[in-house]
Amino acid sequence: MSQPCSGNPLADDARSFGNQSRREFLNVGLLGGLGLTLPTFLKMQAQGAQKTYENKEGPCKAVIQIFLPGGLAQHESFDPKPYAPSDYRGPFGTIKTKLTGYRFGEHMKEMAAIADKMTVIRSMSHGEAAHERGTHNMFTGYRPNPALEFPSIGSVISHEFGPQHNLPPYVCVPTVPNEYANSGYLSTSHGPFALGSDPARKDFQVRDLNLPKGVSEERFNRRKSLLETVDHHFRSLENSDALDSMDAFYQHAYKLISSQKAREAFDITKEPQKLRDQYGNTQAGQRMILARRLVESGVRFVSLTAGSWDHHSNIKAGIEKGLPPVDKAIAMLIKDLEQRGLLDSTMVIVSSEFGRTPKINKDGGRDHWPRVFSTMLAGGGIKKGLIYGQSDALGGEPEDNKVGVEDFAKTIYHQLGINADKELMSPGGRPIEIVDGGNVIKDIII
Repeated sequence: MSQPCSGNPLADDARSFGNQSRREFLNVGLLGGLGLTLPTFLKMQAQGAQKTYENKEGPCKAVIQIFLPGGLAQHESFDPKPYAPSDYRGPFGTIKTKLTGYRFGEHMKEMAAIADKMTVIRSMSHGEAAHERGTHNMFTGYRPNPALEFPSIGSVISHEFGPQHNLPPYVCVPTVPNEYANSGYLSTSHGPFALGSDPARKDFQVRDLNLPKGVSEERFNRRKSLLETVDHHFRSLENSDALDSMDAFYQHAYKLISSQKAREAFDITKEPQKLRDQYGNTQAGQRMILARRLVESGVRFVSLTAGSWDHHSNIKAGIEKGLPPVDKAIAMLIKDLEQRGLLDSTMVIVSSEFGRTPKINKDGGRDHWPRVFSTMLAGGGIKKGLIYGQSDALGGEPEDNKVGVEDFAKTIYHQLGINADKELMSPGGRPIEIVDGGNVIKDIII
């Protein structure tokens, strides 16, 4: 039986919406009949879909993930072997760190000088020697499964906490680095916002962030009608999940474009040139200063890549060219966060998909080696001045405190206050734990 009109058009529209399926409501003719504006529609949607969280507040409020694609060699970075034979030791010497008795590779002098502000894990390990599979491990905390696409850590954080200050919860700098950085079985609305341009470019501008030329604020507000949105954008979409998540995309997009403060979060030119120089006028340096700017403004998870580390040949030249600017940028990021009072609440993660073979090959390089490699964590409630775990004398196997990808991911979630044993629902209705197995590495947290 139909319900009588209340005399309140909005209430009647809302009742009509409640009686329609989600797919039926996304029909251009129906939208035209209702004449709802986008803000009204979003408000009605939110009233019917309030979300409760089971998470507790953790010491970490934001994460900057610095991924070094290709596989950074542990011997030339965080875990040198100065007493090993030369074909294991490699072409470089070592440098003292702030920690008595511990050394880094000679091209990591900046991070060596602030080793008392970080935890280095020298015993990371997994069993995937292919780039894609190793990358999947480090971005999701799961081993690859052909039957299911797992969400990235950034997407889980987006799902659990959502946006704040009109900013996307999860941003990739400059682009989505790989297919495993996406939302997996979660809605694509929890996928990353990608800049579309590198902040190291002189003409850097975030894609779609500003109003098009000739579009005034008044005209922009008129364009918020849901009918125009559907008519202009939805016609090219075929994936059902994309349709289901478009309302969230548009809600975030309108808030981002209409908020001057949110737009300014992406404006790297607001940073003093002297500070930009201290990070380094390099891809790594400018990506990291923008990452700091974003978490300072309210972005919860920023993922960026730095350099290329797949050194199957001539590792000497590759490290000499690639490592110093990345070393400088990471060290400056940590110091900058600390000076601003943000380090205790912001976790910086440095990782690769795996390490490199303990022995130099015939081409003067190192090949893929997932059995043991190094990662670094700083801030967000992580202990300062700690080397956790160790590899054997040749840097080929964990010798103690082996750390798996599940342990690593679970520790990150724990610091954020996310219960990693919580089950999320896959599209098929199957409950899946955020992390399956593993333990929080309690020895590295404050």
